[in-house]
Amino acid sequence: MRGLLQGRMGTAAGFTLGAVLLLGVAPAVLPAFNLALLGKFLCFAIVAVGIGLAWGRGGMLTLGQGVFFGLGAYIMAMHMKLADASLFGGSGVPDFMSLYGSGVVPGWWEPFRSPAVTLLAVVLIPGLVALVLGLAVFKRRVKGAYFAILSQALAAAFAVFLVGQQATTGGSNGLSGFRSFFGFDLKDPNNKVMLYMIAATVLLLSLALARQLMHSRLGELLVAVRDQEERVRFLGYDPATIKTVIYVVAAVLAGIAGALFVPLVGIISPADVGVIPSIAFLIGVAIGGRATLLGPVLGAVGVAVAQAGLSSTFPSFWVYFQGLLFVLVIGFMPGGLASLPALVGRRRRTRSAASSPAAPARPAPVATSPDAEEKATVPEEARR
Repeated sequence: MRGLLQGRMGTAAGFTLGAVLLLGVAPAVLPAFNLALLGKFLCFAIVAVGIGLAWGRGGMLTLGQGVFFGLGAYIMAMHMKLADASLFGGSGVPDFMSLYGSGVVPGWWEPFRSPAVTLLAVVLIPGLVALVLGLAVFKRRVKGAYFAILSQALAAAFAVFLVGQQATTGGSNGLSGFRSFFGFDLKDPNNKVMLYMIAATVLLLSLALARQLMHSRLGELLVAVRDQEERVRFLGYDPATIKTVIYVVAAVLAGIAGALFVPLVGIISPADVGVIPSIAFLIGVAIGGRATLLGPVLGAVGVAVAQAGLSSTFPSFWVYFQGLLFVLVIGFMPGGLASLPALVGRRRRTRSAASSPAAPARPAPVATSPDAEEKATVPEEARR
């Protein structure tokens, strides 16, 4: 009971510290450009929280999270383009549709004029796609490398589809040039700070949700499915349902992150949702520590910071450095950087045990025959 109370107090203290740093210190210390850049990194961290649940706890190697990230991003981008066309253009038709298309808004764009429909779609559409895909895949017991290849192929197909829809999705150029976000002017510095605060709050809520799932009955079953799927099935549980639920949660988190990414960065294109971004999400989670709560967040932010710094200075070197870092972590620290304190503590205990003086060995007992044991226990006078 005491250990449980201490654990809850430690978790509460950790969340409080994170909230103070993200919501209090960062906006007060960082300039506007760096704060917006940090908000972009926090969007990647939200995706990483979902991957940590699906891959770290459930063993599902999700190489296609860029699909759900892109769905949420494009839904938000369509709403923002329609809103800008109504507020500033007056015609209600986005500018690129007049350049590349017929100048008529497609029917499947029209529902996203409503802010309420847009917010619901950001959550529901990635979740429904993940639900259909999860049931179709996990019910057929597809897992391991086959699931990873399938999800990666889905991300590649999604990017190719977007490139081919020049008149409705902007093609390879994507959607950009946003001027407002639900009526707020994106050029106003205060509104940019508001966007960052929303991203930080969503990240903290995502971490709280992930921790609750990890310590719930569903989280225990998820780990059991990862380690002994057949045994869980014999106990009467359906591993496909358990995997699908977590897969849907990870997809919803990725969709929300994509929706926040658009107003923070100001652009969304197929280059942000294809195979390479999906692998980059996974690399950050692996480096940070996929089986922990904070490891995926720290890894995703760390990789994004390194990419922002090294890719501009050494544009041709960053890809090799990223691959080398991934190989080193997987080969020598499968638990990621989050397992580094445990490894250091283990080595210290090993060294201290090796350097401590050995206890004096006790003399080995001398084996005796049954007759000798009987003579030893019988008094001398009785033997005479």
